[in-house]
Amino acid sequence: MAAISKLSQAPERGQGRLSGAAPVAVIDIGSNSVRLVVYETISRSPAPLFNEKVLCGLGRVVAKKRRIEGEPAERALAALERFHAIVQQLGAGRPWMLATAAVREAENCDAFIQQAEAAAGGKIMLLSGKREAELAAAGIVSGFSDPDGIAADLGGGSLEVIDLSPLGLNQAATLALGGLRLEQRADGSIAKATGIAEDDIATLDWLAKGKGRTLYAVGGTWRNIARLHMAATGYPLHVTHGYSLPAAELADFCDMLSKAKKLMELPGMEQVSPARREVLGLGAVVLKSLIARAKPARVVFSIFGIREGLLYTLLPREERVQDPLLAFCEDYAVLRARSPKHAHELCDWTDRLFSAPGPEETPEQRRLRHAACLISDIAWRAHPDYRGEQSLNVIAHAALSGIEHEGRVFLALAVYFRHTGGEKNEFSERLIRLVPKSELKRARIIGAAIRAAHMLSVGVPGIIDKAPVTYDGKKLVLTLPKSLAPLNGERLQKRFATLAGLLERVGEIRA
Repeated sequence: MAAISKLSQAPERGQGRLSGAAPVAVIDIGSNSVRLVVYETISRSPAPLFNEKVLCGLGRVVAKKRRIEGEPAERALAALERFHAIVQQLGAGRPWMLATAAVREAENCDAFIQQAEAAAGGKIMLLSGKREAELAAAGIVSGFSDPDGIAADLGGGSLEVIDLSPLGLNQAATLALGGLRLEQRADGSIAKATGIAEDDIATLDWLAKGKGRTLYAVGGTWRNIARLHMAATGYPLHVTHGYSLPAAELADFCDMLSKAKKLMELPGMEQVSPARREVLGLGAVVLKSLIARAKPARVVFSIFGIREGLLYTLLPREERVQDPLLAFCEDYAVLRARSPKHAHELCDWTDRLFSAPGPEETPEQRRLRHAACLISDIAWRAHPDYRGEQSLNVIAHAALSGIEHEGRVFLALAVYFRHTGGEKNEFSERLIRLVPKSELKRARIIGAAIRAAHMLSVGVPGIIDKAPVTYDGKKLVLTLPKSLAPLNGERLQKRFATLAGLLERVGEIRA
């Protein structure tokens, strides 16, 4: 048996990481938790290398005593010492440190900050309510493509509400409606909390501009509400980012949660931490009140908040304007595909299929097609029988940004069909129900196109750009130059015929 190569010969960094990427750490000292996220690098599509939180409940002790002290303070400082060691271990340099409502409202704010900076080895940015709202808005811009609506970030101490559009941040406000703060203000009464939330939110006259738009919900409590809704409805995915619901349906679900007598009997509740359960009903009350006031058409949940917003503000302008989804897919192609150049060629090659007289395509549909092309080859190392299944699972659950669930499922199915043709499995059957039939057919066309192109190029760049596909009346024609004529075999003909059939044409290969 051959000996395993010596440890000293193993590369320090795996090739599954971007070359030249310097890790960056962000520590968020919040009212409910203290969290460290170390990202691979500052990019348009940030990827966490490490993520850890400690539920300290600083907001609860501040609400009662106006000071940060006792066990919550000790737990926070201990967490910061550990985070400091982790940041050094990962080579992330000095961390960016953010402190929000609980710290800024404590009477001993300055003393605690001094202790926290010594423990974590960095300078703390004490965010005003306005700055917290701005970073929350930047997080939504970072996580979605051209967001337009009301963004709301619920923490333990405060609620930041922002009206944003593709033109920028319009209006913002901070309300004392964080879960721990509301619990103290309402003496633990859901009925009192409902009245307080409704009265506070009613002071924001500009929320009426949210009617018919999107409400972007940020914060751990609201993400848990999303997970509970997924569990209650048997939803096939467990990714909360981009999970979208009609506002009226979510309002009814929040009403049920706030009034539930036996929370632990609800599906999925065992996955919610005890500390989150204590404020779950209060978070539901605030979300329901927001929906009632702003009257959005739908609510979309976001895992992108002030941490990702901070990273977004640190990007050069030319990177901030990049598409977050395509940026992620380009990086993933570099890390997983045989040839990122070939992935880009697929984008151009399939452009011809969706040009007149082919199927019409909106800018969003074109964007999703290009994304599918970029990540179409990420499972090439898997066994051929499982490449489709692996692609389906990886893409459906990937840390995608700039996309909601319908688009996520579309991408997963398009790449799945690229490997399997028309075959289905149990998971794909469940996902298929989440997309309209017209989009399902489009996913099949894209999968068939990539499938045919790979049979010609075998994943090598510089081939398909010499073999254009065109429409000729009722025919779909693939033209091969003389140098590529020997590649015109049975399998290429069969796959091209399948593609032509999906486009309601007859396939013809002219060599």
